Amino acid sequence: MPEGHTLHRLARLHQRRFAGSVVRVSSPQGRFADAALIDGLVFRRASAWGKHLFHEYSPEKRGSGPIVHVHLGLYGTFTEKPAPMPEPRGQVRMRIVGEGYGTDLRGPTACEVVDVAQMSSILARLGPDPLRADADPAAAWARIAKSRRAIGALLMDQSVLAGVGNVYRSELLFRHGIDPYRPGRNIDQEEFEAAWADLVDLMKVGVRRGRIIVIRPEDDHGPPAYGPRRPRTYVYRRAGESCRWCATTVRTAEMEGRNLFWCPGCQR
Repeated sequence: MPEGHTLHRLARLHQRRFAGSVVRVSSPQGRFADAALIDGLVFRRASAWGKHLFHEYSPEKRGSGPIVHVHLGLYGTFTEKPAPMPEPRGQVRMRIVGEGYGTDLRGPTACEVVDVAQMSSILARLGPDPLRADADPAAAWARIAKSRRAIGALLMDQSVLAGVGNVYRSELLFRHGIDPYRPGRNIDQEEFEAAWADLVDLMKVGVRRGRIIVIRPEDDHGPPAYGPRRPRTYVYRRAGESCRWCATTVRTAEMEGRNLFWCPGCQR
């Protein structure tokens, strides 16, 4: 599933390409029936919170109107092309065409028109997003500090902290030497604050580079990454290999339905 940096990168791209102009919106697949409600409106703003993307529209360049809420889920993708767009190929849920560019959305978990109240309801269910200027890490700390759940599970809970997925979860805990099974209430505040600051920096790099880059330059050598053209990781998808720091065998297990990776030697 795309992690939060991907949604923020998309929001910035769509803001740059469509904001302030009239766009044509359609649903070649036919499953986004509300496309007609926004076709021909002004694309006002794109924003992201965690793994949720919002496109705000209005009949004119000022004022409010319908909002499109997108959650990519496991399989959703946007593809961008210069206008004029070619004929749609595959299952295109939503197509947006502006003056110079267009984008096709395929395979999302959610693609729906919402109003301001419904958008607020979605946001109210989410924890702070490290990539947002208005993020309040104290809200996440308040949930973590009193929880008996494992920190590895808490970091993936979008109501605690929005935008973190499996890669950032595994790598962040390794970088700070924290056992993913340690209960949240056994994390001290200094550990949390250091991890939060690190996460903000790592996710900003992800937005800028379009890839999750978590390994420090001095460690970026040795065994290759888990996939072609993928940056190296410390533990993510390295089960059975030697830790880059201590040579202990990296382990994997399932935690609340998701695969977890960690080094028992480095993480306590």
